[in-house]
Amino acid sequence: MLKAEIKAEILRDLVEIVQTIVDEVKINVDTDGLSLKAVDPAHVAMVDLHLNTDAFASYQGEDTELGVTLNKIDQFLRLSSPSDMITLEHEDDDNRLVLKVNNITQKMPLLDTAGMTDPSVPQLDLPISVKLLGKHLQTGVKASQNIADHIAISAGPEGFEIFSEEDEDSVRLALSKDDVEELDASETVRSLFALDYFSNMIKSVASNTIVELDLGRDYPVKVKFEFADGEGKVMFLLAPRIESS
Repeated sequence: MLKAEIKAEILRDLVEIVQTIVDEVKINVDTDGLSLKAVDPAHVAMVDLHLNTDAFASYQGEDTELGVTLNKIDQFLRLSSPSDMITLEHEDDDNRLVLKVNNITQKMPLLDTAGMTDPSVPQLDLPISVKLLGKHLQTGVKASQNIADHIAISAGPEGFEIFSEEDEDSVRLALSKDDVEELDASETVRSLFALDYFSNMIKSVASNTIVELDLGRDYPVKVKFEFADGEGKVMFLLAPRIESS
């Protein structure tokens, strides 16, 4: 059961975040809010998202699963402005999700969740943690897109770096430990990642949002940030590309 009201901009952020990984997802509803976990078809990236009840203007929810097509919700949200209030209601008998904004009502059938599992989040003991503003990551990604389809991310006691090179072209974003919000590193590590995946993960991050990256040498990167004024929490995992020796 779900009956809730939420600002369009918050729901739009949720959809944009998850669409970087999948277009069909199972949303778990309970009394604490909404949550979901999903892995992309190539099993390269994973998202784990929670949205607390305080993110909603009103919220009634009991244990249920909603299989949704995110593109349909995205198209509906194009009919709204960011400050509009969206009403969400689950019609259990017909297994439909009803969305309302202003004088528009849309009913969409829900997907069968029987084959949609909740993937387990790997337990990773990553030695490096760095917190920095979203604008720094976006700048590093934008610069790298002119060079190659991959980026190297490294961090150590002295700072953080994004590096990309192809043939004789290269670009580097280097931040000292004084340029980042927080740095916990006793060693220097480096891993290589697909640029398109990493870019998609951070495209919905506001420039002044603090992003936490947990890193290891040739390990997945863990990307964590908040949205909806801290009531929404996101964790991405992105598998590395192993560099040839």
